[in-house]
Amino acid sequence: MNLTISGHHLEVTPALRSYVTTKLDRITRHFDQVVDVKVLLTVEKQKEKERRQRAECNIHVKGNDLFAESSHEDLYAAVDELVDKLDRQVVRHKDRLQDHHHDAAKRLMQ
Repeated sequence: MNLTISGHHLEVTPALRSYVTTKLDRITRHFDQVVDVKVLLTVEKQKEKERRQRAECNIHVKGNDLFAESSHEDLYAAVDELVDKLDRQVVRHKDRLQDHHHDAAKRLMQ
């Protein structure tokens, strides 16, 4: 799995990098065919007094590309929310890949 963590208007510290990687381990635990992960962490200056922390992620899995983004006052909370969204998408993608159709009992007996 290729993991790229980049920052826009902020420096990605080793603590922040390790936090994102440990959170993304949850996704690889649910689905092991993750090819590429790109995380972009952004600090946006808005007209309001608060500064908006934003995290977005592109994941390339076998057969699909998944994208999620999250904004929050705290960057760590934004990363948590982002991983929750991605985890739901990955589980749903994995569920779609599995074949849930079973042969009828009559056909199995013949």
